[in-house]
Amino acid sequence: MDQAMKRRRATYHIWTFTASKLISAFGAQVYTFAISFYILQLTGSATSFAMNLICSILPRTIAAPFAGYAADRWAKKTIVLTAQGAIVLSVGGLLAVSLVYGLSLPAIYITTAVISLAASFSGVSFSAAITGLVDEERIQKAMSLNQMSISIAAIGAPAVGGLLYGTVSMNLFLILFMAAEAVALVLEATMNFRLFNRKADAGESAGEGPVKEPLLQSMKAGLAYLKTQPIIMTIIWISLFINFLFGAFQVGYSYILIEKMKMASEHFGLTEGAFAVGMLLMSVCLSVRKEVKYPLLLSKWGIVTMGLIMASVALPLLVSLPYTGLFIFYASVMFAFGLVMILVNTPIQVMIQKRVDDDYKGRVFAILETMAMALMPLGTVLYGFLYDLLPAEWILMVSAAVLIAVVLTMARPSVVRKAHPELTKRRQDGPENPAPAAE
Repeated sequence: MDQAMKRRRATYHIWTFTASKLISAFGAQVYTFAISFYILQLTGSATSFAMNLICSILPRTIAAPFAGYAADRWAKKTIVLTAQGAIVLSVGGLLAVSLVYGLSLPAIYITTAVISLAASFSGVSFSAAITGLVDEERIQKAMSLNQMSISIAAIGAPAVGGLLYGTVSMNLFLILFMAAEAVALVLEATMNFRLFNRKADAGESAGEGPVKEPLLQSMKAGLAYLKTQPIIMTIIWISLFINFLFGAFQVGYSYILIEKMKMASEHFGLTEGAFAVGMLLMSVCLSVRKEVKYPLLLSKWGIVTMGLIMASVALPLLVSLPYTGLFIFYASVMFAFGLVMILVNTPIQVMIQKRVDDDYKGRVFAILETMAMALMPLGTVLYGFLYDLLPAEWILMVSAAVLIAVVLTMARPSVVRKAHPELTKRRQDGPENPAPAAE
């Protein structure tokens, strides 16, 4: 296939990938909204609601290493389509149970766990396949459009779910979700996952990926590979600490606005919507601009900014604001947080896509996902306990200070220079000693 044809095919992949993710994410968000309300209305129990969250988070965290091994061992397209099909069948199974016996909590929990497992395999395989789907110059665009589709779903799905809930049956919600996942499955089936992935062509065309060793040995090989990539290891460790410390924000934000500030539910929802709008706008910006030149440096200062934003959530606890000012302040905070989060995540994801060998991409993304999610449950429980004991403002400000200190230490200038050696050269050249024109 000539290069012009490949680029046209890659363009098709970009938009098909975006459309499938938009449809799939929208369906999943509407389903999550409806099932959450259903559980709370059925039981009135926060414990039952939390159990459904655990059924969503825990299987994905446990399955991630196996998903990474599978993505490097077998054809990624087969894994993605199989996982997507499993989601359709699991929701169809829940629909059948609902029609015959009525919805029950065990059936919902099992379905949530199956969806979470399938999403882990699909997500890791898709992440590992990006460089095979699109040309290198448009990886940032593809990932930005993917994030944009998720942001659009995050904005629109709760509104659609809110309008439909109470006027239509849960069975219709299940049918809509199943239809959305089925459409995404059809779109993904038309994509060539090996378009630019020359290294894996021979293995995957025969039905095998480049990895042939047993599971445990393969995981050890993945960890050994990561040891040769100190910059990627630094990013993984930073993600672990970030997700733990941001438990202060995730728990504290809702606690402060609802419990301390007594904000109305509709206004609280609008502030969270501002977060999705910020994500959407930054995703659009990154999709049309040139690739970020120094992603680790940008992400370092972006995370520092996120720490300052997290600390600012405590400001109305120290300085009294009128209700309107309170709403505007928190909507602005969440909008800024959405902007910065995409500015941190997308360039780093592009950097990892380009630096990691195709043979190890599945395992690397699986390790990244596992590390990012590993301490989230612990952080949520710990900060929930702390907010009952200590002043919220001190928890937020101390956590923000620790976050900033961790990032400044782990992404210190020497580490950034290793990631971007051209920065040193640029500073050495300077205006008085310009680089040769050819460079």
